Amino acid sequence: MRRHAVLWSVIVLAVVMLAPFVIVAMNALKSPTQYAAEGPLALPDGISLQGLADFWDRVDFGQKLLNSFVISGSVAVLAVVVSVLNAYALGIGRIRGRLWILIAFLVANTLPQEALVYPLYFLAKESGLYDTQLSVIIIFTIVQAAFGTYLLSSTFTGFPGELLEAARIDGANKWQALVRIVVPISRPTLGVLFVFFFIWTWNEFFLPLVLLISNDTQTVPVALGVLQGQRLMDATMTSASALLGVIPAIAFFLIFQHTLTRGITAGAVK
Repeated sequence: MRRHAVLWSVIVLAVVMLAPFVIVAMNALKSPTQYAAEGPLALPDGISLQGLADFWDRVDFGQKLLNSFVISGSVAVLAVVVSVLNAYALGIGRIRGRLWILIAFLVANTLPQEALVYPLYFLAKESGLYDTQLSVIIIFTIVQAAFGTYLLSSTFTGFPGELLEAARIDGANKWQALVRIVVPISRPTLGVLFVFFFIWTWNEFFLPLVLLISNDTQTVPVALGVLQGQRLMDATMTSASALLGVIPAIAFFLIFQHTLTRGITAGAVK
């Protein structure tokens, strides 16, 4: 009886979570005429791709999609690398002032973006990186690496010292021990961080809105927000924009779902 109650609870929760996405997908496939006549909850009479095509052409969605993939992918890779290097020094190297450095990383990770926007805007202007993808990549690499460093440092603190000692006896230096022992063993955790960093960066809106002002550099969330703010879209095109904006992140999550599950399971087993 209890098992059936849990099953029904999961089904209800899944329906509640998927209902908005289904409604958006239905309206994205309707024609404006049908939407005006029957409303948002009616099933589409047929598949109309006009809203998707109009939105794609209006915002040059292919370019925005490429920009988001370049920025999110670069940040995810670089943030994982920086996190590993920092955490290796803090968690295994045990440098002096380790606790205070971790506190600094934790505090930096909790600062609101609103408090950082003007200093970052000023630095981007002064360095000539304003309205470039590189500025956003550098900023979010640092932001995400602050969290990754804090997380991995606690993980590396419990790393088996016997493995590192055996590697040292075999003649491996610190860099070789990191690359050949620490990274392979920590690969599931690093995979989880990579997925999270990619999705978090993909969904970022405020800082890219301030730092990326030209159409050639904007990301998908910025393009969606700017166009909707201009009130240039009807209901079907708005639904199409929401659908196209969320599908890449969902696809990325599904592709790397095994990596995410394996990482979480490995952490639980440890």
